Amino acid sequence: MKILIVEDEVKTGNYQRQGLTEAGFVVDLARDGVDGLHLALSESYDLAIIDVMLPGIDGWQVLQGIRRAGREMPVLFLSARDSVDDRVKGLELGADDYLVKPFAFAELLARVRTLLRRGGKVKEPETLRAADLELDLLRRRVTRAGQRIDLTAKEFSLLELLLRRQGEVLPRSLIASQVWDMNFDSDSNVIEVAVRRLRAKVDDGFEPKLIRTARGMGYVLEAPA
Repeated sequence: MKILIVEDEVKTGNYQRQGLTEAGFVVDLARDGVDGLHLALSESYDLAIIDVMLPGIDGWQVLQGIRRAGREMPVLFLSARDSVDDRVKGLELGADDYLVKPFAFAELLARVRTLLRRGGKVKEPETLRAADLELDLLRRRVTRAGQRIDLTAKEFSLLELLLRRQGEVLPRSLIASQVWDMNFDSDSNVIEVAVRRLRAKVDDGFEPKLIRTARGMGYVLEAPA
């Protein structure tokens, strides 16, 4: 499932993106209202999380633009504006929920899942698979050919990303933002090292090999047909 976050506070936006990515969602992050509205109207999202106070145009206007365009995705306002009038305004404009900052991520995640269930979205998978490789999202456990594979938290997140988008070549910049929550530095080999270590655990000693390098492009996980 794909979520749009529109948030100008750098730490808050990065915190949301990292948490939701680790929870199994594909996340886009816009830093102002204009970019947020553009993404909301040009891409397909299952849910949007929008701050009210934004540069460019505010969250109220972003929501109005989404609804005028006929987009019915659930919208959750996340704002420091905590007056009853603000909450009522958001709901009257067409928001589905309103959460006040500061917030606990566990509550944000619970509200996101509730809105997605309410909207009749497909239930999140509990297990991701490719050939004889299995990743159990609930128990945070990985096995291959029935053998338990111990991964670090980052390795688990990297493998989850590759499995969720298996067959798709993922550029290093996307992996850096989704797993390490950082901009890609071409002088850094952190991604190459992480993929090499993951491949050693997941592929060495097993057939078929699942993770490969697409030279000059990135990495892909796919099971042979």
